[in-house]
Amino acid sequence: DLLNLPRLTKQTHPQTTSIVMFRLGRQLLANPLVLVESARGNPTPATLSAITAARKFGDVTALVAGTGCGDVAAKIAKFEGVTKVLTVDDDNYTHGVAEKNAALVKAVQDANKFSHIVASHGAWGKGIIPRAAALSDCAPVSDVLEIKDDKTFVRPTYAGNALSEVVADVDPVIHMTIRPTSFDKATEGGSDAAVEAFDASGVKFGASCTWLEDIVEVSDKPELTTARVVVSGGRGLKNGDNFKLLYDLADKIGNCAVGATRAVVDAGYVPYDMQVGQTGKVVAPDLYIAAGLSGAIQHLAGMKDSKTIVAINNDADAPIFTVADYGLVQDLFEAVPELQQKL
Repeated sequence: DLLNLPRLTKQTHPQTTSIVMFRLGRQLLANPLVLVESARGNPTPATLSAITAARKFGDVTALVAGTGCGDVAAKIAKFEGVTKVLTVDDDNYTHGVAEKNAALVKAVQDANKFSHIVASHGAWGKGIIPRAAALSDCAPVSDVLEIKDDKTFVRPTYAGNALSEVVADVDPVIHMTIRPTSFDKATEGGSDAAVEAFDASGVKFGASCTWLEDIVEVSDKPELTTARVVVSGGRGLKNGDNFKLLYDLADKIGNCAVGATRAVVDAGYVPYDMQVGQTGKVVAPDLYIAAGLSGAIQHLAGMKDSKTIVAINNDADAPIFTVADYGLVQDLFEAVPELQQKL
C-alpha cells in the first residue's frame, strides 16, 4: 500500500529510500503471462500451480492455444488472479509441438511486452520455454521452487542435493518453469476474466517438427503427479510381473498411483510414464511408499518432497532410508502382502 509506507527522506535514509522505490517500481510494472496446458478439455493441475506462482508478480494473463480452445479459456478465466485470457484457435498449436508453440509465445510477447512468461516444469512446458527464450535471446530459469522477488528465484541443482538462488536481472523478460509441487493450485473465485482472441496469422515457423499422432494410454489408475499416495518399485521386484504386488496394494489403499525407478523402466518392466525421478515425473504426495528400491540420487530428486516417506528394503544400508520417515528392513515379497492384508 503506497499510502501507508513510512515517510523516508534522503537525509536520514538515502540508501533505503532508493531500494524501496526501486522494488516498488519493478513490482508495479510486472505483468506475467502463464502458458496454459490442457488435457481432455480442462487446464492441467500443473497449470493451476503456475498461476499461483505468477500471481506473485502481478495480475495474470493466460494464453490458451489450440483447436476449440474456447472451453478451456472460459474455465481458466474463472480462477483467482487471472485478469485476461488470450486465445488462439488454431490447429497448429493443438498437439503440443514445442517449436510452433514457442513461435506463438514470441509473437504474443512482442505484442504485449510481458515481464515474465511462466509454465509448469513438465514435458510440455520444458519443451516450449527454452525455445521461446532463445527466440527472444534470453536465458530461461527452470524448475523454480521458490520465488524470492520478481528477479530472484530458488531452483535445485546437483540432482536436488543443493539449492541455488538465481538472480535474473539481465534479460528484458524472464522465461521460467515452476515445479508444480512447490506451489498451491489456484482456486476459482471472483469475476470472470476478459477473454480476447489474439491474431496469430503473422506467426512464422522456422525449422519445425511435424506432429504424427498422439498415443494415449487409457488407465483407470490415478495420475502419478496428482495422486494422494504413490507406491513405487525398484529392481528388488525382479521382473514386471511382480509389479502386480504394488498394483494390488494401490487398489487396496485407494487414490494411489504406482511408480517406478529409471532402472526398472529401462529394463522394460513397466512403461516409461511410470518413472519417478530427475528424468521422470516429480511427485509430492501425502504418502510415498518405496518398495525394493535403493534410493539413487536421480530417484530421490523426484520424490523427496513427499509429505511422508515409507521405505521397504532388505538392505539396511540402502540410501532410501536416509530420507524415509519410516523404514522397514524386510523382504518386500513378505512385507507388501502382509501390509495389504492388514489394511
